[in-house]
Amino acid sequence: MNGKRASMQAGRSAGGVGGDERMVLPRPMRRIVRFCVSLATGRINIPRHTGTVSVFLFFGTVGLYGMSLGGHSADVAQATTAAAGFAIENVRVSGNVETSEIDILQLLGLDGTTSLVAMDVDAARQKLSKLPWVQYAEVRKVYPKTIEVTLKEREAFGIWQHGDNLSLIERNGSVIAPLRDNKFASLPLFVGRGAEAAAARFKDEMAKWPDIRSRVRAYVRVAGRRWDLHLNNGVIIKLPEEGIDEALAFLTKYESSQGVLERDIASVDLRLADRTTVRLTEGAAARRADALVARAKALKKAGGQT
Repeated sequence: MNGKRASMQAGRSAGGVGGDERMVLPRPMRRIVRFCVSLATGRINIPRHTGTVSVFLFFGTVGLYGMSLGGHSADVAQATTAAAGFAIENVRVSGNVETSEIDILQLLGLDGTTSLVAMDVDAARQKLSKLPWVQYAEVRKVYPKTIEVTLKEREAFGIWQHGDNLSLIERNGSVIAPLRDNKFASLPLFVGRGAEAAAARFKDEMAKWPDIRSRVRAYVRVAGRRWDLHLNNGVIIKLPEEGIDEALAFLTKYESSQGVLERDIASVDLRLADRTTVRLTEGAAARRADALVARAKALKKAGGQT
């Protein structure tokens, strides 16, 4: 050992190429070098056809990379998995009352060749949630060839007339869809700007007056502040902005004692707390005017005879 150390020190002092000047490879590189040496000397046995398989893997990888860059990977995956027996053939829809299955199928773009494996259920759910009646949608894959669609639809609370347009609204005032037929004719009608937002609150107030509410044909919002009640016999009840309960209590008592709402009148104005104004219809006003003229003539005639 002493002789070996002495010879090493002599080599360093002589300026020759010693061990310190040789490049030492990092540990991972040493393993690679050892593997290459073993491969070159034949100590590692390479299975047959490894080169062929490697070539196919290389070209396959290149092809997949190219399809990814060109945006065609999804199409290839779709076609491949559909051809393998995963094409969607059955669609089970539940929870739909107002939403047709045809609209659902068209929106999802199912054409008989759509792959169940490649289908994006999150994207499908987002598409279905944009349908007018759909509040929430759930899409589930059932392998090998079925998808299940479960919908929760919005509930129509009333009809809102704004201008010449009629729309179905939810209880919170959100518009669902335009009114297309008479299917929802039994729903209450709210008219005017801002009527849709205040509809539910006011209808709840009217629940305390069922006799009057049962006669209402339309609730009309006036200037965004108060309501007019249009009854089914044509009479208009003008309510105040404040003190609605007191006004309706008076009208109920008045109707019970006088039957004012069955008379030939056009409107009952309850906007002022200290007075109530009843306006006759044009026909009733004309008859009343004729009666007053006839009465005046009768009084004049009676006075002349005396």
